[in-house]
Amino acid sequence: MFSSLSLFIGGRFSRAKQRNKMVSFISLSSTIGIAVGVAVIIIGLSAMNGFERELKDRVLSVIAHGEFEGVRGPIQNWQGIVEQVEQHPKIEAAAPYIKLTALAERGQQLKAIEVKGVDPSKESSVSNLAQFIDGDSWQHFRAGEKQVILGQGVADLLNVKQGDYLTLMIPSAGNTRQVQTPKRVRVQVAGLLKLNGQIDHNLALVPLQDAQAYAKLGDGVTGVAVKVSDVLDARQIVREVGNTLNEYVYLRSWQQKYGFLYRDIQLVRTIMYLVMVLVIGVASFNIVSTLMMAVKDRAAEIAILRTMGATDGLVKRIFVWQGVFSGVFGSLAGSVIGVLVALNLTSLIKGLEKLLDHQFLSGDIYFVDFLPSQVVFSDVLLVSVTAIVLSLLATWYPASRASQLNPAAVLSAK
Repeated sequence: MFSSLSLFIGGRFSRAKQRNKMVSFISLSSTIGIAVGVAVIIIGLSAMNGFERELKDRVLSVIAHGEFEGVRGPIQNWQGIVEQVEQHPKIEAAAPYIKLTALAERGQQLKAIEVKGVDPSKESSVSNLAQFIDGDSWQHFRAGEKQVILGQGVADLLNVKQGDYLTLMIPSAGNTRQVQTPKRVRVQVAGLLKLNGQIDHNLALVPLQDAQAYAKLGDGVTGVAVKVSDVLDARQIVREVGNTLNEYVYLRSWQQKYGFLYRDIQLVRTIMYLVMVLVIGVASFNIVSTLMMAVKDRAAEIAILRTMGATDGLVKRIFVWQGVFSGVFGSLAGSVIGVLVALNLTSLIKGLEKLLDHQFLSGDIYFVDFLPSQVVFSDVLLVSVTAIVLSLLATWYPASRASQLNPAAVLSAK
């Protein structure tokens, strides 16, 4: 009975008009502070979730999880290595590749790029490149026709589109120390690769057989790329498989080139959780001052309740409920605002970029050129519960002071 009574009286105290306007202002500011803190943290965590999603779905889906590259030069028996690698239970697929460094030339424009020779049929088993190439270019991407698929960023710099021609200048291989004239190959743009990130600005794809001819490798390849079942354990899996090969190879995993991105995202997420506690904690401290002033403002009502038989516990619970109401309302309001903004964060930032005529994330620097967002219910729940718990803790001292008021001293002063 007393629990329901304390909830009822605490609710009445929260809704009642305060005699002291300063109490009302501080109470409102504490609620707004908690709401803003909760909203900002939810938006920040959603952005980190979005970056992690784009890293996994966009970057890690098109690059090799692991690579075995020949130490003594091109790998000639790559078919045997592919068969041997695919026998490992944690390797889902393997495909050969050739990597070249070249200069793309179009008119007066030059761009240093990485040319990667791939076999479309085998490459599709280790990456999702085809999903980011416009039209049906990937299906018609074949050797012998001098085709190239350019990253969108490279195409924009060279001012070319699908169907246009450009020249690739590829360094000539040789044992002589003399400077050799690069091999010039005129190729047609068969399609464009659009990942909206850094890869678009430095990658070009050519058929595997054409790359072998350009680099004069015969039937050899630079290495074998693999796709693993557990992306986060790619380094260990690549090491295990590499130890079983008969060929001397360099062992590489995606973590060597892009691992810092994943670590940075996790670090920022950890910092966000720390900031969450600090921001909401500071906002919750306003509840302490609010309730201390409310106790003074409601001293007469407390004294009357005590004369009517209210216990110390009942008085404590009344002011605990009053503080929790502020925390719960601020938490719910902040959660709603934070979720609404997080769900529309990408479009809001794009609109702001158009308004300011400035791009916050450049595709030639970052792995994505937009601000992604993904709302995770567990994050929203964690932030909301943290705000409510901190609000509850902030009520303890004022509620204890309220229960210690002397009814006779208060009423006699009146």
